[in-house]
Amino acid sequence: MSDPLSGLDPLAGLLATLDLADTGARTSEDIFTGPSQWMPGGRVFGGQVYAQSIIAAIRTVPDDRAIHSTHGYFLRPGDATQPITFSVDRIHDGRSFSTRRTQAYQNGVPILSMIASFQDHDPGLEHQLDAPEQVTPPEELPSAAEVLGPVDHPVAQFWATSRAFDIRHVQQPIYLRADPSRTPRQAVWMKTIGTLPDDPKLHRAALAYASDYSILEPVLRAHGLAWTHRGLKMASLDHAMWWHRPARVDEWLLYVQESPTASGGRGLSTGRIYTRDGALVASIAQEGMVRVPEDQLD
Repeated sequence: MSDPLSGLDPLAGLLATLDLADTGARTSEDIFTGPSQWMPGGRVFGGQVYAQSIIAAIRTVPDDRAIHSTHGYFLRPGDATQPITFSVDRIHDGRSFSTRRTQAYQNGVPILSMIASFQDHDPGLEHQLDAPEQVTPPEELPSAAEVLGPVDHPVAQFWATSRAFDIRHVQQPIYLRADPSRTPRQAVWMKTIGTLPDDPKLHRAALAYASDYSILEPVLRAHGLAWTHRGLKMASLDHAMWWHRPARVDEWLLYVQESPTASGGRGLSTGRIYTRDGALVASIAQEGMVRVPEDQLD
């Protein structure tokens, strides 16, 4: 099957991926379709299908209601060579809130199931946890392209040149080498490599896309593992996200992450995303499968 995103630069590819086609089907559900981005391992990137599921749900909600929370389960690996069909069930529309369920399908079986909630503007109580102090600014940190560009490996080259986001680790990146401190937390700066259209809905979906990139890395850090560790197998199991305040993803955002626990071949990570001036814009929680060979367990 030909790749509909072939020849596009990474940012244009991201925008094309999130521009779902409305099939016009109106039975008990709304049906949309979208392309899959090529990935080195052949599996759909979890952040991609999650963001697309959000866009599908957004298309069925009045413009004055913004998405504020999602809870999703990754049910099966997606095939990055195949398009994805999205079915949206309009579960509820109340006076202030709307609820939608999106199912993402390939070959007739679901690969992701997600529930999303939307709310109209409603003033109320305001507080937040403060952003960390004295964090190295992104301009003083190497980009993934600078860290991985010299590495002659297709996965490294993909991460270096083919992602729509510039991601910079505050701590030592663990792409190639483990963090000897074994501290189950980290922070990364991230933003798109170019400017996005002035559409708040698109920015919220793109933020969900990027939230899946590094969220499980604190689990690896806690056990002195790098992405290159022999026999390491990882997969996202579920993902929850709450949007608190508006933000642009084409401006630098600080993603603060930690892993409170790992057990049973699963690791849990949580994250908070701040603007550069310290506004808390989103919170994330994800559990993932994290397996290493038994003879290498610490």
